[in-house]
Amino acid sequence: MTLIYLIAGEASGDVLGARLMAALAARHPDLHFAGVGGELMEARGLHSLFPMRELALMGLLEVLPNIRRLSARLRQTVADIAARRPDVVVTIDSPGFTLRVLRAIRPLGIPRAHYVAPQVWAWRESRVKKFPGLWETLLCLLPFEPAFFAKHGLPARFVGHPVLESGADTGDAARFRARHAIAADARIVTLMPGSRRTEVARLLPVLGETLVRLAPRIPGLVPVVPVAAPVAEAVLAGTRAWPVRPVVVTEIEDKHDAFAASEAALTKSGTSTLELALAGVPMLVTYRVNPITAAIARRLVKVRYAALVNLLADREVVPELIQQACTPDRLAATLETLLTDRDAANAQRAAFRAVLDSLRPPGGQSPSDAAAAAILALLDQA
Repeated sequence: MTLIYLIAGEASGDVLGARLMAALAARHPDLHFAGVGGELMEARGLHSLFPMRELALMGLLEVLPNIRRLSARLRQTVADIAARRPDVVVTIDSPGFTLRVLRAIRPLGIPRAHYVAPQVWAWRESRVKKFPGLWETLLCLLPFEPAFFAKHGLPARFVGHPVLESGADTGDAARFRARHAIAADARIVTLMPGSRRTEVARLLPVLGETLVRLAPRIPGLVPVVPVAAPVAEAVLAGTRAWPVRPVVVTEIEDKHDAFAASEAALTKSGTSTLELALAGVPMLVTYRVNPITAAIARRLVKVRYAALVNLLADREVVPELIQQACTPDRLAATLETLLTDRDAANAQRAAFRAVLDSLRPPGGQSPSDAAAAAILALLDQA
């Protein structure tokens, strides 16, 4: 029996893990799986050692009160791996937990792969010194990452970005308008304030004030706000006073339909920029953190752009209005340009195609298939 042990620590990792399991099982139906995962991975046959949600903690204030429990889960995971002796261990993102597991199981001599490279190329590059000996292979989502890690003597392999399998480009605009009773001539704009409570709390008031300025200039404006389930109530509460009541979307299919119906988007930086690019939605990127965090980040961050689209293109394809530039006046003016200047919108769409092409793995495979091939190659070497 060939056993693959997978560990995911948050919802995005659960998605990656489930797709990886499907790609592995398609090649080798006799594989067995164990480890830690969410609902999607469990639906693929993994019985999670404990609820994955216990690991989905972000930020110092959330982590500190749970240190003892997290330490206990770390010991439990390491003990389970030692008892099962899997043929390979695959950790998925969530480096605060997964890299500790990889370090702890090193004496067992089990082949290890880490899926989603830590973004040390963006900030605090010195952390890379802690990585040697943690894995036999690192599966990278971004095309420039293997060269960065090779510089530090770390084996890494580009397997493509999972956004290409997200379905963000499969939405149905007519279905979205029909489902939400939106007129055919309405001007739909997607607003994405983030998936964490701190992001939502900082950005929603700014987005509301942006609409106050934009709505009189764009007749028939309908804002759509796709949100993750954990922040849905906060978004509903925070948008009640908006001058135009938004359509709040929580389902994935509905979000993709909203993308198809949208003329433009205003989003926080992050993977959402790649989703919108895949859907062909012209966008403006913004973000705001507290001033102390921003000051620290300016000292540590080594990249020129916040948006992944811009980072991959190595130029400003989409406007970035970050921190002090994140004001309602500037956001409204820039969003108005995207809604009224067809050339500006089309220029973004043309640039998106090159960016997305750079995210495709070699050989015409899907990212999940490329990741599965890398895991099976590691098995063959064992």
